Amino acid sequence: MPVLELTQENFESTVTGNKIVIIDFWAPWCGPCKSFAPVFEAASEKHPDVVFAKVNSDDEQALSAHFAIRSIPTILLFREEVIVFMQSGALPAAGLDSVLTQAKALDMDQVRRDIAAQQAQQQ
Repeated sequence: MPVLELTQENFESTVTGNKIVIIDFWAPWCGPCKSFAPVFEAASEKHPDVVFAKVNSDDEQALSAHFAIRSIPTILLFREEVIVFMQSGALPAAGLDSVLTQAKALDMDQVRRDIAAQQAQQQ
């Protein structure tokens, strides 16, 4: 499956319209981003049930600010519209596969209960 280019215009519809979306925040001048790109592309071939997308943090500064992206590459993974993973820095192929496998195995009803409990404690 090809990697999507996300912008402010298609971000929300992509996240809300797909069960699992993994996003690579990157920039063209970033060396680690260039090194990570083939790993991300290869994973997109191995996981056709996941939407792989990239956000050019130079072009989409509002999106980067919204998610408080401070360094790139940063990986953000949504499962059923909930952020279940966020990490700065490139992942090795095995690490990316592991993150995706774990995200697919999550009990999202339990995740939502845990989030609700945390929010209740904060009030």
